[in-house]
Amino acid sequence: MSSNVTYSSYLELDKVLNAQHPASRAHDEMLFIIVHQAGELWLKLCLHELGLAREHIAADDLRPSFKMLARVARAQEQLIQSWDVLSTMTPHDYSKVRPHLGTSSGFQSAQYRMMEFVLGGRDAKHVSLHGENGDWAAALEEELARPSLYDTAIGLLERRGFAIDPGVTERDLRARYLHHDSVEAAWAEIYRNPQEHWDLYELAEKLVDLEYHFQRWRFGHLKTVERIIGFKKGTGGTPGVPYLASVLKQAFFPELLSVRTAI
Repeated sequence: MSSNVTYSSYLELDKVLNAQHPASRAHDEMLFIIVHQAGELWLKLCLHELGLAREHIAADDLRPSFKMLARVARAQEQLIQSWDVLSTMTPHDYSKVRPHLGTSSGFQSAQYRMMEFVLGGRDAKHVSLHGENGDWAAALEEELARPSLYDTAIGLLERRGFAIDPGVTERDLRARYLHHDSVEAAWAEIYRNPQEHWDLYELAEKLVDLEYHFQRWRFGHLKTVERIIGFKKGTGGTPGVPYLASVLKQAFFPELLSVRTAI
């Protein structure tokens, strides 16, 4: 280890702390920038953990994946709490910043889209939004060709002997995952007999944690936008609050929610 390494050099703080370039003189623009930059760092950590967790699940090596999935849930809590900080910005404060944002929008976050894709919330048309965003369009296309985290978990259920309909395991990976009775039946068996399937039971609960926290993040986003801009359109042209309300209805792991009614 080099003796020249310092706290600042190791973390490259000169780059991190000089990456904020407000476009206005508005005091609150620094808040706006830092909250979103910090969010992107937390998303980077989530993707880092989810990638290896998926590999462990695919290899039927679940114990290491549990730590990674639990870490993602904790990182999601940080993302959720960031809305509390951003919500200190009033409509008047934001009105001074918004003219300088152009058409930029959180909807354009490639890492957010990648996390949706990894979890299973897939819509290939979103890839085109990142055509001019470095190599992200190619990375998103590559992700669409892979089984999502949930597809990987379902594949493990099948290998463990649960009767999963071939229409599930052979489906188009580029499409959004939809509820299937055979998958719900498998999870129902696991939830009814957790002692016989303890690691799969724990996997299910770890996935539910991810779903729960993601929905809390979406709800926090909705309420923060509603609080700051009301029902105006977003800077990227999205409908704003109505769009955010609509995605609250989308589930990554639908059977893990419906199974609670079934058992």
